[in-house]
This record gives sequence, structure tokens and C-alpha cells, in this order.
Amino acid sequence: MKIQLSDHFSYRKLLKFTLPSIAMMIFTSIYSVVDGFFISNFAGKIPFAAINLIMPVLMILGTVGFMFGTGGTALVALTYGEGDRKKANEYFSLLVYSAEELGINLALLGFCFIRDIAGMLGAKGELLENCVIYGRVILIGLPFYVLQVMFQSFFVAAEKPHMGFIVTLISGVTNMVLDAVLVIGFPQEIKLVGAAVATATAQFAGGMIPLIYFLRKNSSILRLGKTKFEGKVLIKATSNGLSEFMTNISMSIVAILFNSQLMKYSGENGVAAYGVMMYVSMIFTAVFVGFSIGASPVISFHFGAKNTDELKNLIRKSIVIVGTFGIIMVIVAEIFAGGLAKIFVGYDEELYRLTLSGFRIFALSFGFMGFGILTSGLFTALNDGLTSALISFLRTLVFESGAVMLLPLIFGIHGIWYSVVVSEFLALVLGAVFLVINRKKYHY
Repeated sequence: MKIQLSDHFSYRKLLKFTLPSIAMMIFTSIYSVVDGFFISNFAGKIPFAAINLIMPVLMILGTVGFMFGTGGTALVALTYGEGDRKKANEYFSLLVYSAEELGINLALLGFCFIRDIAGMLGAKGELLENCVIYGRVILIGLPFYVLQVMFQSFFVAAEKPHMGFIVTLISGVTNMVLDAVLVIGFPQEIKLVGAAVATATAQFAGGMIPLIYFLRKNSSILRLGKTKFEGKVLIKATSNGLSEFMTNISMSIVAILFNSQLMKYSGENGVAAYGVMMYVSMIFTAVFVGFSIGASPVISFHFGAKNTDELKNLIRKSIVIVGTFGIIMVIVAEIFAGGLAKIFVGYDEELYRLTLSGFRIFALSFGFMGFGILTSGLFTALNDGLTSALISFLRTLVFESGAVMLLPLIFGIHGIWYSVVVSEFLALVLGAVFLVINRKKYHY
């Protein structure tokens, strides 16, 4: 039986509806992990460190997709909940066209300045050249990556979350197969190019398939068509999605700070170790992000329809689900920490020990992480972009940046790993405070 946004949601129905989004985000993370596995094991430690050094910059450019996707989904779902389907589709079309144009312009700027940026991050010699080579190939696929992450949210609003998973599956398999063929098959000096081509091709597939789907007549509630420029709509959508924009920007800035600190305390080995943790943590974080993406349009719909009882029900159940996920993830991460580290860097004993000791500390953050992601996504769904952005800004840029600069002075390199745990705990407390403060305002 088809689940609709207007339904009453039990725990089972909420999990069933959000499962495709969770699976979509997990699979996206898995193919990124596979990317890292091939590069680390077949291209070597320096190319692997180069990717981890330049990737935060590439992610900053791609964040416009998250901003237009999450913010736009909240606005479109709210408009649909108010009963105006025609206007919802016009808003949807405007947001897609605008985001793609912005993505093209950002890709061109990045292509021109990638060498200067890599140099500013501390890359020199072979590390610098690897950053430039990988970055420029990935930037070719950036406009399609913007579409891909944006449509991940809109598929849920269109009541077709399974379609988002199918597109992600196709994109992921494309990346993994091409990684295996190009990274292993190419000569050593161009293995990094093969990895970049694999990722860019996957991004092309992930962006183009849903674009074609929504341009044609389809069975969803959304379709791309004629629209007109409305500055107020773009401002509303981007302000709604400001938290996700801030989250991704801040995460990338924090990653740059992490790499800077690690270069100081442990050199290229530290950057490589952090890269392993980021790849592995993507899978765990994806569960929280996927659940938030899946639940947000439902919350937006019932908020727009003024169904306060169902709104309370959704928020309460979401908190319980996220808390349960967090406990399970900490246990799983601690049990499999050694095996996960060995998969990536088992060829280097010193790097393996550094990665394992750091990951055991880092993994504790999964117990708190989901609450910060959920509360930020919740306020986006309620079309309160300012509160959502404030939570994201404090959680990532302020808490993590402050902790990663301060704690290493006390605990050395271990302080870098502890900084993630501390910042996520503070984000949990912050999210709880905002939920209490805004309870009467939104009637949940």
C-alpha cells in the first residue's frame, strides 16, 4: 500500500517511508568509501591524502544542491499541503533551473582557482599536483552533483522516495565498477585520474536521470515545466535551506582545520588517518541524514495542513528512532574499528595504529550526532531556516572549530579526535534547548 504524506505515521510506517532515503544516503556513502578504498590501496598514500585535502573544497561548491534541495523541498511540500499543486510545481521548476545555473558557474570558478586553493591549504610538490588533477576532473561533474543531491530531497516530496534510491544505486554501481576498471587498470601515474573520472561519471548519471524523469510526464506529484522568476521564492527556499548549506560549508571548513592540525601533529599520515575516519563515518552519518531527509517533507506537509497532533507524533517518534540508531552505531563502530581501519590502511602499520586509536575515540560521537542533524532538519521542515541555520552553525563551525583548535593543546593528537565527541554532545544540548523554546510557537 502506498504511503502518502497525509497519512498518520506509526513507528513502522515512519521507518518504512524513510527507509529508501536512509538506504539512498548509505549507498551514496558506500560508493564514496569504495572510492577511497581503491585510491588508498592501489594509488597510494599521497594520492589518498591529496583527495582528503582537496575534497572539502569541492564539497563547499556542491552545497548549493543541499540548500536548494532541503529548503526547496520544505517550501514545495508546505505549498502542496496548503492545497496549491500548480504553484508547488512552479516553485519546484524554478528551484531546479536556478540551482543548475549556479552549479555551472561555481564549477567554472573552481576550475580556474583550484591550484591556488590547494596551495593555500598547504599542498606542495606531488601532493599539490594530485590535488589539482583530481579536483579539475571532479569539477566537470559538479553541476550534475548539484542536481543529484537536490533531487534526493525532491524525490521524497514527490512521494517517490524509492526512485531516489534507484538513482543512487545506479550512480553508485557506476562509480564502483569504473573505480575497479580504471584505478586498477590504469598505469600508476594516472590512477588518480581514473578515480576522478569514475566519480564524475557517476555524478553525471545521478543528476541526469532524475532530470529526465521530472521533465517527462510521470506518476509523481511533481513535474518540471514552465515557471517564472520569483525572487521571494528563491530567498525563502534558500533561507529554509540555509542550515544545510551552513552545515556542509561548516563541515568542509572544519575538515580543512582538521587537516591543518593533523599536518602539524602527524603530517601526511594524520591526513590519511582522518580520511579513513571520514569515509567510514559517512556510512553512520548517512543513517541520520537519510532519516531527516525522509521525515522532513512529512513534517512540512502536516505543519502546512495544521495537523498539530500528527506533528507532535512525528517529532516524538523521530527523536526515539534517532536515539536508538545512535546507541547501535557506537556499539557497531567500536566492535569493527580494527577491521575497518585495516581495510583502508592495513598496508602501513604506523598509519594503521594511528587510524585505529583515533577511530575508537571518534566513534563515540555517533551516540550524539543524530540529534543535531535531526533538530536542524526539523526546523528546516517547519520553514524556520534561521533557527535551523543557527543550530548548524553552532554545531559545526563554532563547536567543532573551537574544540579542534583548543583540545590538541591539552591532549595532543588525541584532542583532535575528542573534539568531534565534545562538539556533538554540545549540539545535542543546543538542539534540546531550541526544541523546548519553540514548542508553543509550532504547537508540537
